[in-house]
Amino acid sequence: MKILLKNLTLILCFFTGAALFGQLSVKRLNDPAIVAQHKRMTFQSWGDWRPYPKYILGIQTNFAYATVWGMWAPKINREYKDGEDIRPLKPTGVQNQRYIQLKFQEEEAKKIKAASDTIYKRSVQDMAHWTSTTASADPLWLLYYKRMLRPITEFPDTPQNFVDWKLKDYKTYETLNTSGTLKRLQQELDMIKEKYTLSRTMDMPRGKRFVMYHETLIRWRKFVDELKRYNNRTTLLLDYKDIFKNHLPTSLAAGWTPASDKQIVQNVMQQYKHKY
Repeated sequence: MKILLKNLTLILCFFTGAALFGQLSVKRLNDPAIVAQHKRMTFQSWGDWRPYPKYILGIQTNFAYATVWGMWAPKINREYKDGEDIRPLKPTGVQNQRYIQLKFQEEEAKKIKAASDTIYKRSVQDMAHWTSTTASADPLWLLYYKRMLRPITEFPDTPQNFVDWKLKDYKTYETLNTSGTLKRLQQELDMIKEKYTLSRTMDMPRGKRFVMYHETLIRWRKFVDELKRYNNRTTLLLDYKDIFKNHLPTSLAAGWTPASDKQIVQNVMQQYKHKY
């Protein structure tokens, strides 16, 4: 029985102490001076310097005021009380400035992210055009250069006869081959085909690839024009040779020697002396 009463007494004392401590805590949390300090630290108001001074016959009698804001207070307290408004959450306070700066930084971060996303997407698009694997799917290639550059792939790499060279006949082919013209044309053809192959197989920017397409096309057109000119000129030369061969004597009389000027004059005089 004594043990039970002892335990009950301890429990009662515990709850009583907890209640008293709670009341004391609530009293401390609701201290007007602390509340005024909280207001100063936020956005509400600058002032309300609790505890207030009390005067009796002109003498300050509030010990709390004297030790917090008065003559016995630390110098930093008096400077704080007499100083400017330093509320961090006032309209121009430090904390509000930080909030504004944070907002600006968030906006800048969004802009940077949008720019980086754009750069990334553009890089992906450029990479799609950079590699030769996707070059055949490019719209400009499909619409124009594929058709214009097809004759290069259809032309033989090493033409062996006048048909491969697109010449008129075998005589023209033989003449160009004998003069060494076909050898030079073969070198030019090799360079054109090599440039075309590089433009189709190398990884490069889209713009540079189309520049190579254009340069290859211009060079191919010059090659075709030059081949046509040689073809026409050689045919014309052979035609003239045939004309001279059929209408002029092929050899002079044996033992013929050119006459001197004196002999020519005598022959003319002899021919016309009975006519005048």
